[in-house]
Amino acid sequence: MNARANPLLETPARPLPRHVAVIGAGAIGPDIAYYLKTALPGLKVTLLDVRQEAIDAALARLAGYVDKAVQRGKMGTEQARHALEGLEGSTDYGALAGCDWVLEAATEDLALKRRIFADVEARVASDAVITSNTSSLPAGRIFADLKHPRRATVTHFFAPAWRNPAVEVIAWPGADHALVAWLRRLFAATGKLPLATSDAPCFVLDRVFDNWCNEAALLLAGATAAQVDSVAGEFVHAGPFFVLNLAHGNPIIVETNNLQADEEGEHYRPASIFRSVERWHTVAPGRQVEVPPELRERIRDRLLGVLLSQAVDIVDRGIGGAADLDLGCRIALGFRRGPLELMRELGEAECARVLRRFAAERPGMPSAQRPLAQYQPAERHVLVDDADRVKVITLRRPEALNALHDEMTDEILAVIRRHEADPRVAGFVIVGYGTKAFCAGADIGRFPSLLGDADAAAQYARDCSRLLVHLDRSPKPVVAALNGMALGGGLELAMRCHAIVADRRAVMQLPEVGLGIVPGIGAMVVPYRRWPRAAAVLHGMLTRGERLRAGQAQELGIVDELADGYQDLVTRAVARVHALAGAVRPISDGPVAVPAFEPVPPAEAGMRSAAIVALIEQAVREAAAATTLGEALEIGYRAFGTAACTAAAREGIAAFLAKRSPDFAATG
Repeated sequence: MNARANPLLETPARPLPRHVAVIGAGAIGPDIAYYLKTALPGLKVTLLDVRQEAIDAALARLAGYVDKAVQRGKMGTEQARHALEGLEGSTDYGALAGCDWVLEAATEDLALKRRIFADVEARVASDAVITSNTSSLPAGRIFADLKHPRRATVTHFFAPAWRNPAVEVIAWPGADHALVAWLRRLFAATGKLPLATSDAPCFVLDRVFDNWCNEAALLLAGATAAQVDSVAGEFVHAGPFFVLNLAHGNPIIVETNNLQADEEGEHYRPASIFRSVERWHTVAPGRQVEVPPELRERIRDRLLGVLLSQAVDIVDRGIGGAADLDLGCRIALGFRRGPLELMRELGEAECARVLRRFAAERPGMPSAQRPLAQYQPAERHVLVDDADRVKVITLRRPEALNALHDEMTDEILAVIRRHEADPRVAGFVIVGYGTKAFCAGADIGRFPSLLGDADAAAQYARDCSRLLVHLDRSPKPVVAALNGMALGGGLELAMRCHAIVADRRAVMQLPEVGLGIVPGIGAMVVPYRRWPRAAAVLHGMLTRGERLRAGQAQELGIVDELADGYQDLVTRAVARVHALAGAVRPISDGPVAVPAFEPVPPAEAGMRSAAIVALIEQAVREAAAATTLGEALEIGYRAFGTAACTAAAREGIAAFLAKRSPDFAATG
């Protein structure tokens, strides 16, 4: 069975769970229960533990989570009631009766886990799902004695489990492929990032983290914990010793690295200092202590060495995929860049030097088995699937709501170019990962450097349009499938596709005016030529940042078809590709008429810049009068450059970066 790269494209093998039991009310079990309870309304969740006091403390903790969410405005009172309704605790395994999923989150003890699952299997139906939250023990060992092992696997969550999106789903040989696909799909549909791994000890992410921490401890023969964490700050948001303090993680490193040492060699044996230290004297994230240059270089090379060594080993042995490795390290472990991203940035010569030094200092640790360039994934930020002769391209940057940046843009373009001449490919669908966002716009990271430079900003807009201009000329249909919000540059991408299919809950918005800038890659041009009867609504979106819901967009002809849910959305988008085959219509070249803009009400004057609103109105009128599409688009690029030189842009971007509301009253 070939698994889909995008789990949401899988056909579910079973319905959503109705009753889940979480065994272990200690550290992570209650957090897993809270995630499930808030993600699946109406779900019954039973917390099971041998100690009543642990259950009482866990239920109190979850009630505290709900209270805090209500106080912060992240949860309404009705949501809060549903979050706690159907949540119960028990010390009696008889409470498992009727469960369709039992998730174990007990201590990392193989014998204990086997006893637990023997008790579980005696009390649940033969098709009930059984999973373990182990961070290191192979599924093949945990479930070896089950009568029905095909319904069991490991689902490894990361702390805090209700907020950290990463979860490893282990595709071990004994598990039913349909079970693994169902779990991945369920996690993706509920806001998680499921990462498929093979059944190696410690899987992917703990293999990286535990050896990173162990190597840090081995460095303490010549450095302090604070010095190691200071150097590590180049690569991670929080150093290894700070994280170990936070997670009380010393025993975990001892346990997991002993497991790896027993399996793979003594070079994995944990540093002896872990057994004698309970808490490390270190610095908080962002803080530094003085580290002499020679020592800094030694620490840096050693930390880089173990990171690169583990990365190449994971890819060489097929424990996990290259793109998942990088993404998981960023999202679950707090690395600033994934190890393979670091490898690419540092260059082959520097990485080879680091790995040579690491091999000399740490004999036996893995080394690259092929040229380093071959470890880079073909696509880092998009997933590619096949559906009825259509390439489904999924935008996958969940940490940024699938926002576009240069690398993602190039990956989308490369996939289309690779297949557009293939007669076996009918066309393309572009969809976002997850259920929240199609694409939340363009990364704002480069904007500050463009402020005050009209030519550079205009060229940036032209460069960002390379994918969109290619779509304008594409003979094969490209359909946008809006699975959630489409904002700014994300909506501009959808507008350049040859058709738009949208989930009924999808929302479209051009929020640039609230940033003191203009949407410079087509939104002031293309929609007026494609959907002239929507002009008045487009005016409001551009100058007031008004939202457009999918149903209204369909009434205006912007959206071609509405869908109910992700699978229906992609199915309809694929069908739309086939319907458009040989009938792709180019965007109109000739001038178009646009109605007058309504004046901005005085009460809203401080909410958006009059200068930016005037610039948008002027650009729309000039682009509408242009005799070619290329000329019209150029007007939009130049308008973006002009906007970058305004006080409004400086205020809007500064406010966004500072996470405050902009005040355009004094910017003109």
